[in-house]
Amino acid sequence: MARLPYARTDGPEIRDLVGDIVAQRGEVLHLYQMLLHSPPITEGWLRLMTAVRHETSLPGSLRELVIIRIGVLNDAPYEAEQHRPIAIREGCSTEQVDALGDWQRRPELFDEKQQAALALADRMTRDIHVDDATWQIVRRQWDERAIVELVVTIASYNMVSRVLGALDIHSEDPRP
Repeated sequence: MARLPYARTDGPEIRDLVGDIVAQRGEVLHLYQMLLHSPPITEGWLRLMTAVRHETSLPGSLRELVIIRIGVLNDAPYEAEQHRPIAIREGCSTEQVDALGDWQRRPELFDEKQQAALALADRMTRDIHVDDATWQIVRRQWDERAIVELVVTIASYNMVSRVLGALDIHSEDPRP
């Protein structure tokens, strides 16, 4: 159960923002309903996460693999649950998604770019700093734009999982 009550979504002062969330996400998810306690944060969050999810050059399957891996590493089940069906839609296999808890035991499920991205997600999430060996692997895989987009995707979803964890948000929580 979440540590704070979920915000109401029917106030006139947030009508347009709620409309934007529904237009971009299909519904007001638990996370967004919590964020609605602060409309300016919600608005900025929506813009950033829309850019990360829909406006980068990264393949959707790669993006979703790192998002789920971050959710696993940070013990944020909501994040992994929300992104599992998206990962499958984006072309990830169920075997890949199921292996993300310990992906290095099943490297044959992941191509070279996916392994590099998962290693980067592991380093950024666990260690904050990225060691030179991991960086060199990443640098060989992508150009500058893709690297910045991958790094920002990983950092953004670490932010997401930390908010989910601190506020104890779960997909089965009842909401007003």
